[in-house]
Amino acid sequence: MPLYDTAVPAELLTGMRLARGAIGRGELVVIPTDTVYGVAADAFSPTAVQRLLDAKGRGRTSPPPVLLPGIPTLDALADEIPDEVRALVAEFWPGGLTIILRARPTLDWDLGETRGTVALRMPSDTIALELLSETGPLAVSSANRTGEPAATTAAEAEAMLGGAVAVYLDGGPAGAAYPAAEQRSGSTIVDATGLSAPGPDGAAGKLRIVRHGVIPDAAIARIVGADKCA
Repeated sequence: MPLYDTAVPAELLTGMRLARGAIGRGELVVIPTDTVYGVAADAFSPTAVQRLLDAKGRGRTSPPPVLLPGIPTLDALADEIPDEVRALVAEFWPGGLTIILRARPTLDWDLGETRGTVALRMPSDTIALELLSETGPLAVSSANRTGEPAATTAAEAEAMLGGAVAVYLDGGPAGAAYPAAEQRSGSTIVDATGLSAPGPDGAAGKLRIVRHGVIPDAAIARIVGADKCA
């Protein structure tokens, strides 16, 4: 379980090469993100995704989000993207907003019991984006055992996950772009699947804030409209 300091050029090159290889073999890699450290696996390898869930001590009822290398990948993975979601993406991606959408039914993956949805985010961390640009979408969850605080350093992640992870990429403390009180809260998660579904009165549905994270609720409401937030 080697740990590579990405601030050192030689370690960055070696760490990224080994991380790419580990992902290709269905192994796990810990990476920095702009919110907390994440444990990453090939999103299209059911074995790798199960390995991620096992490392965290989670069941299939808690499927991991998927990180994207760029906004165009959103259309490749999501089946329907409401205008409100495109507005949120334009404002907050790359960054700390995770959006739950209906997944394209033709995708050949198994993230767990998703009920046909997928949670998507484009991070702003340069190390994460560089790896994603070479591997494609990765299933990534916070690098900690379930019930433990989210790791904001590679050392914290290693202390919790140990040998379950093949490669640790150390990009320094995560979450520095956000207030200190929010640095372990992770990304804000919104469920946008209801926006295109009619409500009981036949009107369009609403976006639901599932987890309060580094993007304030008020900022979400400012973009989509307070009347569209549940």
